[in-house]
Amino acid sequence: MIIDDSSLDSDSANVARRANLASLELAGKKSTDRAAALQAMALALKRRQNEILEANTLDLEASRDMAIPELIVDWLKLTPERIKTTVQILQRLGEMPDPIGRVINASYQVDRCQVYSQSLPLGAIALIYEAFPELGAIAAGLCLKSANSLILKGGSESWQTNAVIGEALSSAIDEVGLPSGCLQVLPPDRGASIRDLVTQDEYLNLIIPYGRPSLVQQVVRQCTVPVLRSAMGNCYLYWSPTGSLEMARWMILDSHQSVPDPVNAIEKVLIDRNQKPSSLVRLWNSLKEKGFQIRGDAELVADFPELQLAETSEWTQPYLNKTIAFKVVDSLGMAIGWINRYSSGHADSIATESYLESRQFALDVNSASTFINASPRFWRYQNRGDAIFLGMSNQKGYRRGLIGLDTLTTIKEIVQGNGLF
Repeated sequence: MIIDDSSLDSDSANVARRANLASLELAGKKSTDRAAALQAMALALKRRQNEILEANTLDLEASRDMAIPELIVDWLKLTPERIKTTVQILQRLGEMPDPIGRVINASYQVDRCQVYSQSLPLGAIALIYEAFPELGAIAAGLCLKSANSLILKGGSESWQTNAVIGEALSSAIDEVGLPSGCLQVLPPDRGASIRDLVTQDEYLNLIIPYGRPSLVQQVVRQCTVPVLRSAMGNCYLYWSPTGSLEMARWMILDSHQSVPDPVNAIEKVLIDRNQKPSSLVRLWNSLKEKGFQIRGDAELVADFPELQLAETSEWTQPYLNKTIAFKVVDSLGMAIGWINRYSSGHADSIATESYLESRQFALDVNSASTFINASPRFWRYQNRGDAIFLGMSNQKGYRRGLIGLDTLTTIKEIVQGNGLF
């Protein structure tokens, strides 16, 4: 459903109430109905691909006139390949086992009773995001599969594209007979504001902000609804003296191959003081050939004046482009302490040939995921298995790590007695 911003229906409370009612109705629908809707959504996007790309061209032209940052323009620019991947994701979601109704063993038992848990949908969810038009379709697929209703609020830079995608998805949902309120697409500038939407805790069960840190922090500050904070960039690599140059180079380059958003891109590299200077220069030259900008801490800049100094504030912030900052550390312990203080905390890596170092890193680094001699590259869909993800979260509260179907479900504990008392 596309919400007309001139209508009273665009009021945040009405939008949230409609989503809440739709989520209750959707929870009672058969899994086969939801699977049919997902296949219909995939077909609708495929049929309207040309129309979506035309709307995207208009958004891109308007964004350039508004001097939108190049990073956002890159996220915004759709390609036939990105639409094809989104169609494949929706099709695969339609084929996957239903995550709702699964029986899970309880962690305790009660005398003369059987205790177990069962998975349930969360209810009504809102995604607040910038650029990246197909993210709304992927979120709609994940929510529909997990029997949740969804409110989409994208940015003004992608409104024309979002509107066409929303119309395609909504028409498919209506054709299958699911409640129209299970997907609502809000206009960016008028109608329901972000503050008004994220304070509808009477009706909404979860808010997911996705984009640059400024957007995520704005939503987190204003939310009274439970929020699942997404994370992007500012991931660290510790390059041990035992780790090879080739391994470190491959991990860095491959982590930046995530398209279009650099979710787990390695942007900071901690190098052991015993690392050979010649190896450093070789790595930097190799990265520069690939279009990367190299920065360093004060110690490295003193030894290599051609490097640009990384300011103190940069160690906690993502670049979200092809920039990498290097810093010298005295030991693995110092590297772990630095990562735990300054990293985004969702994907950090180590290049080492030492088993003891790898175990210490994996256990002591306080991140949602750690990678040992492996690229942290983020995949939404790898064309195999049931691994489909919206993004990454670095918080410890609601859920942490990959945002997938399990993230959008909750559990109910059921205690069944034997009739004796």
